[in-house]
Amino acid sequence: MDLRTLQYFVAVAEELHFGRAAARLHMTQPPLSRAVKHLERDLRCVLLNRTSTGVTLTPAGTSLYAEARALLAHADQVRVRVAAAAGTDTVTLGMLADSGEQVGAGIAAEYRRRHPGIRVRIREGDFADPTAGLRAGLVDAALTRAPFDDTGIATRVLREDPVGVVLREDDPLADRGSLTLEELAERRWFRFPDGTDPVWQAFWSGPSPHPDDPVVRTVHECLQAVLWNGTVGLTILDHKLPDGLVSVPLADKPPSRLVVAWPAADPSPLVQSLVTLAVGVV
Repeated sequence: MDLRTLQYFVAVAEELHFGRAAARLHMTQPPLSRAVKHLERDLRCVLLNRTSTGVTLTPAGTSLYAEARALLAHADQVRVRVAAAAGTDTVTLGMLADSGEQVGAGIAAEYRRRHPGIRVRIREGDFADPTAGLRAGLVDAALTRAPFDDTGIATRVLREDPVGVVLREDDPLADRGSLTLEELAERRWFRFPDGTDPVWQAFWSGPSPHPDDPVVRTVHECLQAVLWNGTVGLTILDHKLPDGLVSVPLADKPPSRLVVAWPAADPSPLVQSLVTLAVGVV
């Protein structure tokens, strides 16, 4: 029994599905299934009831899940303490837009409690780089919003938030219960700077971008563009808006995924701890 196998088992126990667990672990399903079967042989008991739609935990599996989580948490603390003793006592966290406001308080409190000697530096990104400095190597991990080009980047979804359109309160459509993108096709939208991640840009841009649309880099610029120019933009529905603006749900827009992101190749113990903690807290 090793920590990696226990990590595999915990992922399956939490997802209750081998396919979802494999995706979460960034691996294919067959080696994951083999690892769990090997663990069952090693412990000489059945840990999972397997069905065509997923899995459920046996009493033995429920017991192992609790023990495995405790072991992995302890191993995580050992890694961080060793890293701190070796002089690696700082982690830089990138944040984009409202990502820190949505979940940052709980994660920060728990990280301080577990690792009081670790300093966390914050770097706020703008819309030109939705990885908040991660792709450029400026941060160790990031709280941001998908989708974006995740080549070389691992992510875990923390929550999903419904998306709406932000309008001036005197806009003719402001009192609608919901809208569709087609109904807004002829409106003027804000746009992002040249070179912005194309995957991110496709999600947050309007249906018919125009070269004369105002360019924005931050949430504040987006909202002010709507307020002053009557442009249309997208927002998270529960985002607090300034006076004079309202948000209307978009019926045909998928939710925005708030994620924690980190380098897929060889993340440091401090980053691994931060990711595990963020997922657990949220």
